[in-house]
Amino acid sequence: MKSGGSMITLKLNLNKKDTFKFCKSLKYFSLAESLGGVESLICHPATMTHASVDDKTKNLLGIDDALVRLSIGCEDTKDLISDILFALNKF
Repeated sequence: MKSGGSMITLKLNLNKKDTFKFCKSLKYFSLAESLGGVESLICHPATMTHASVDDKTKNLLGIDDALVRLSIGCEDTKDLISDILFALNKF
């Protein structure tokens, strides 16, 4: 492997309901907590990886309902970018 995978954090200008709609509308990204696989994944930290963290601590960490994390897998970069842009254009 010439270069490793990537983890990208996005802060969307959406409420919680629309953030979940965005996550679920992606074609190439699966909503999951597991990271480090070969497939592209999206995670909503506020309700997944950091669900048990109190709100005060989440706020200090910058984790809110608009934050998502993308784990970039082996799919074609153009497909992934297109997928994200298509989903964002719905809002």
